[in-house]
Amino acid sequence: MAFGLALAGALSAALAPFRPGISRAIPALALVIPVVAVALVGGRLAALVTAIAGAAAFSFSFVPPYDRVSIASAEDWAALGVFLVVALVVGTLVANQAERRQAAERQAEEVRALLLEREALREEAERVAVMEVVDQQRSALLRSVSHDLRTPLATIRAIASELRAGTDYPAETREELLDLVGDEAERLNRIVENLLGLTRIETGALQPERQPLALDELVDDRVRKLDRLLRHITVVHELPEDLPLVDADPVQLDQVVSNLLENAARHAPPGSAVRITASPSGPWVEVGVQDEGDGIPEGDRQRIFEPFRTGQGGTSTGVGLAVCKAIVEAHGGRIGVESRAGHGARFWFTVPVHGG
Repeated sequence: MAFGLALAGALSAALAPFRPGISRAIPALALVIPVVAVALVGGRLAALVTAIAGAAAFSFSFVPPYDRVSIASAEDWAALGVFLVVALVVGTLVANQAERRQAAERQAEEVRALLLEREALREEAERVAVMEVVDQQRSALLRSVSHDLRTPLATIRAIASELRAGTDYPAETREELLDLVGDEAERLNRIVENLLGLTRIETGALQPERQPLALDELVDDRVRKLDRLLRHITVVHELPEDLPLVDADPVQLDQVVSNLLENAARHAPPGSAVRITASPSGPWVEVGVQDEGDGIPEGDRQRIFEPFRTGQGGTSTGVGLAVCKAIVEAHGGRIGVESRAGHGARFWFTVPVHGG
């Protein structure tokens, strides 16, 4: 408001020396400027006070007799009234527009604040959800470690204690016990390899070191090394002799085949058959491992490839199939499962043909 009064006084003083030679319209228009300026920053009340002050300054400096507030004729009253009306209308319109602009800015700021708050809440919710998943996976990992690692360790410790105590076993029994220790140690090694594989997946360090690889030799080697694990079932090889070489990391592909064979052995009834098949399909070779177990419910066929997920009644860590999926996809291939209730399950995956 003070700014408007000062501006009106300054304009009156600046134009006063020229009043004999100028029309009254010029100072009247000039004195509207302070009203507009104050309306922009001070609102309607400040504009009203400045308009009244401008009318007084107009009468004082530009309506004869000069240098005092007096009105000698009806024409002067009309000029002063027109000036006051114009100043008030313009000031009110400008003040209204300024208030609307300020209200829009406040509203926009409130919307921005709400959006920022909403984004912060969304991020917090996502963080909480991630932490819940991490906690669930940590709990699942602890459960799997406590069960799957303790069981073979308990077997190894029990046999070692018996042998250390000098128990007199027949030679055949001692060989069976030592074979059992070897089996359980191999089982521990597979569990640890899967857990390490899962760690490499999560850190993005799972990079295949590819080379030409004969699938039939890899499968034969795996079946031979898992002989005791597979002793209650019959493993049927159905790999053609002219199967092309594949382009794969031998250690990682060995882990995939081992996990699928172990999974089949876990679910196959004693005396049943597990079939291993392979067939070329363009630039790919599809490998299948089929058991004659109870099959996998439809709702479990996708989730079993997630870490720490097992099918109904599963007793594994829930890591092996997740590692298989990551390894196969790192080679550019695909993995899946086909199953019918009561007719077993067939896990399959594809790997690229070498040079294909």
